[in-house]
Amino acid sequence: MRRVMSYTVAVVGATGAVGREMLRVLEERDFPIKELRLLASPRSAGLELPFRGGAVAVTALTAESFVGVDYALFSAGASVSREFGPIAAAAGAVVIDNSSAWRMDPEVPLVVPEVNLAAAQVRPKGIIANPNCSTIQMVVALKPLHDAAKLVHITVATYQATSGKGQAAVVELREQARAVLAGEAPKANIFPKTMAFNVISDWKTGADDYSEEEWKMVHETRKILGDATISVSPTTVRVPVENGHSEAIWARFERPMLPEEAKDLLEKAPGVILDRSAYVPGGGPDPRMATGRDEVFVGRVRADVGTPGGLCLFVVADNLRKGAATNAVQIALGLAGLPY
Repeated sequence: MRRVMSYTVAVVGATGAVGREMLRVLEERDFPIKELRLLASPRSAGLELPFRGGAVAVTALTAESFVGVDYALFSAGASVSREFGPIAAAAGAVVIDNSSAWRMDPEVPLVVPEVNLAAAQVRPKGIIANPNCSTIQMVVALKPLHDAAKLVHITVATYQATSGKGQAAVVELREQARAVLAGEAPKANIFPKTMAFNVISDWKTGADDYSEEEWKMVHETRKILGDATISVSPTTVRVPVENGHSEAIWARFERPMLPEEAKDLLEKAPGVILDRSAYVPGGGPDPRMATGRDEVFVGRVRADVGTPGGLCLFVVADNLRKGAATNAVQIALGLAGLPY
C-alpha cells in the first residue's frame, strides 16, 4: 500500500466566505494535513474555526507565517496576494491564489483541474492562480467539446449570485428584500443600487465599455484552454440569488456539432453532471440544485437555431465551491497525486 504523505497547509483569509469554504472542502476531501494554519488580519486573531471535530485558532498573517508550509491557499484579496504570495512561495510553499492578482501573469499558470491540471506543474514564481468563478464553470463544460471540435466563438450571458461579492452582499440582499416587501425604500451600501428583485451590472469598469468581469471571461478562457484564437462575447449581470452562478452559453466550432454528440461527450466529462432531458417548464439545472455541490451542472443542450452547427447550453455551479474553494483544493490534491 502506498504511503500517503501529509502536509502543512495554510489558509490565508480563513475567516472569509471562501476561506471558510476551503476548510469545509479540505475536511470533506480528507486532505492529508499534519498541520493547519489559519491566517487572517490581526482583528481576527484568536477566533477559532471548526475543523475535523475540533477547533483551530486564527493567527495574524505575517511574513513569518509560511515557514514550513507545503501548500498556501489564498483567498484574502488581490493586494494581500501580491504582497504575501511571493513571500509564501519563497518560503517553499506552493501558492494557490483565488484572487485576480496573478491570473494573467505569463509566469503563473491559471488552472482548472478537469481542464489543464498539467499546467500547474510549471510555476516559475511558485504561484498557481485560481480562475474567476464564472470562467471556471464555463471551461469545465466547454473543454470536452473544444477537444472534439475546436471552439471558434463563445457568446455567454451570466446570471451571478450575490455571494460572489461576499457574505455582506448576501446580508444586504436579504435586508433589501425585507424592505421592499414592507413597502420601504431599500438601502444600498454593498451594491451600487437596489439588488432585491432586480438585475444589475455590478463590477468595476473595464476597457471599451465592458466590465472587468467580462474581460476576465475573455482572457482567462483563452489562457486556460491554451488557444488565443477563441473569441468570446460576454455579458455579466448580478441577479438576486444568494448562491450559485448560472450561464447561458452559445458555442460555435470549427466543424458542426450536433446536440447528441455534445451530450455524449459531456456525460463522460470529469466534474460534469449532465441533464439530457428535453425542455419542460421548470426543468434543467438551477442554482438551488448546484448549491453545496462541487460539480458543474449542464443542461438544455440544443442546436443553435441562429447558427447552424452551433450549440446552446445552460451551465450552473456553486460559485463559492467549484468557482473558488473546491477548485483550489482540487489543485492541491492533484499536485499531491491524490484523486480530486
